[in-house]
Amino acid sequence: MESFKPNSKEKLPLLGSFREVEDGERSISLREKIRNSWDELQEFSCQVLKMGRKDPRKVIFGVKMGLALALMSLLIFLNKSYGDIAQYAIWAILTVIVMFEYTIGATFIKGFNRSLGTLFAGILAYLFAKLSMLTGHWEDSMIVISIFVVGFFASYLKLYPTMKPYEYGFRVFILTYCILMVAGNKTREYGEAILTRLVLIAVGACVCLFVNVCIYPIWAGEALHSLVVKNFKDLAISLEGCVDGYLKCVEYERVPSMILIYQASDDPLYNAYRSVVESNSQEDTLLGFATWEPPHGCYRTCNYPWKNYVKVSGTVRHCAFMVMALHGCILSEIQSPAERRQVFRAELQKLGSEGAKVLRQLGTKLEKMEKLGTKDILKDVHDAAEQLQKKIDQKSFLLVNTESWNLGKNKLELVTRNENEDNENLQSEAVLDLRFLIEPSRLFKEYECKRYESASALSLATFASLLIEFVARLQNVVDSYLELSEIAKFKDPIPK
Repeated sequence: MESFKPNSKEKLPLLGSFREVEDGERSISLREKIRNSWDELQEFSCQVLKMGRKDPRKVIFGVKMGLALALMSLLIFLNKSYGDIAQYAIWAILTVIVMFEYTIGATFIKGFNRSLGTLFAGILAYLFAKLSMLTGHWEDSMIVISIFVVGFFASYLKLYPTMKPYEYGFRVFILTYCILMVAGNKTREYGEAILTRLVLIAVGACVCLFVNVCIYPIWAGEALHSLVVKNFKDLAISLEGCVDGYLKCVEYERVPSMILIYQASDDPLYNAYRSVVESNSQEDTLLGFATWEPPHGCYRTCNYPWKNYVKVSGTVRHCAFMVMALHGCILSEIQSPAERRQVFRAELQKLGSEGAKVLRQLGTKLEKMEKLGTKDILKDVHDAAEQLQKKIDQKSFLLVNTESWNLGKNKLELVTRNENEDNENLQSEAVLDLRFLIEPSRLFKEYECKRYESASALSLATFASLLIEFVARLQNVVDSYLELSEIAKFKDPIPK
């Protein structure tokens, strides 16, 4: 035991050095975490400033929200003259917080839901409060039971499909009812509490609507209009990019992982048509908001046909699927030889540029809200499609693997082969094909090569047929635009 103690003492400095190293590593890792956090904070600040410069409306929205809250907070300072109003001022502030939305249509929807939910909750709370007071000692039990019943039916009904737009109203209804019943039970002043809250909620809603509508209003209808115009322009960019990339024989060493899982990528061609395809949900949301907005600006007619904007965008999205398939040809593992693509280069280039030109013209017309002229907007693109069809008919042998064709065989050879067919079949049953015993792997590789060679020849035909199908779908876009221009009463085009 005595000999063990000195040895243990000698090891103490070594253990202490390990602890010093551990503490040093921890301090270094802590410094790195602090430095990384600071860098992330700076990057976040730069992104926030960039967002404000890119879209000043978001800054204005924040200013309007702060102004509305500041006006409602003035109610708190009415302690001397109106004590009850100052006591319940939080209801007006909460109304502004939950009702104030980015667009006017969304604000109207929130306001309608909150007003409807609060009104029905106030009426029902007053009736149940009076009923519970008649039960005497069972008053508390009656309140609990009423809260359970109201919560059950409201939560169940909001799951009904047609009640989805009023989901927020159901939440407000439940919240308001519970607060009124619990608070009224303590003060015993159900009528006064309900009336005061309803008045303050109405004041908050009026201030919210006044500030949002009168100070730089942001309309959902204008956002929907701009989104549809953007879809036209984005699809034109993608179409031209696909045709140019295919003719330049752009190849990927490997398909980007983000494109494989259909997520945002750095590829502008891919992001352009993806934004068109993914805009469906955003259009539906803006459509729901726009239908609540009053006539304004260029949209001064009642019951403005916002649904037709979504219909036009739907036909554009139908064309975007073809562009997605064209991009898939570029991403394909099996590619057509470059020399065969050059044979159809002029026709493919012409058809792609004319299709993009039609999309840009329609986007410009929609942006200016103009009708189409008397000239057929699809004439040039249809002519380009016909030229491509003729070239395909003339050079169709380039679109398949012609090595398997038995060309140049005369009738004599065919008759001779038929006469000797029976003899050959008998011999083939008896004779063993020694090639499979000698080099089976080489024969398999040759077979695989031949198979992909045929698919490679068909790749060009696939791209051409998809481009022609895109042109065919443009007719639906033009028809939907003509319908929109008539219903929305677009202005006549300015003669050049």
